[in-house]
Amino acid sequence: MDTYTVRLEKDELTFSAAHFITFAGNVCERLHGHNYGLVAEITGPLDENEYVVDFIALRDGLKSIVSDLDHHMLLPTTHAALAVRTEGTEVHVDFQGEKRWVFPAEDCLLLPVSNTTAERLAQYIGQRLLAILGDIPLTRIRIAVDENHGQWASWERDVP
Repeated sequence: MDTYTVRLEKDELTFSAAHFITFAGNVCERLHGHNYGLVAEITGPLDENEYVVDFIALRDGLKSIVSDLDHHMLLPTTHAALAVRTEGTEVHVDFQGEKRWVFPAEDCLLLPVSNTTAERLAQYIGQRLLAILGDIPLTRIRIAVDENHGQWASWERDVP
């Protein structure tokens, strides 16, 4: 059986965002930012138009995700050592009582991930893309995130 994969990698699929990462549950690095890039690969059967997915639909779906991420403070909401809560127009973050931050809520994006590593961002982007693409019969998705000009992490999933 033939397999078909489309790959989308464009200069416009970039976003700038701030974050921090926790290590081994009890070390928290300093707040910093990256200019992220991303690549998407979608595998599946050819449709009636003889393609896996319309490049325009794929590009537009990725652009909407990138737009949501761009120029935000990315905060993980499922990390056991972080308490993230919204109070009015502010987001309060506490790391084990050792570090505390207060950010304007409009500047934050609260993500359903355990850490804002490039790996987890790739997963988040991939899951959002799957929801956007809906009923397109895909068999595999791969999202790669570049956080620093050559430092890539990727997430892949077979799609049932």
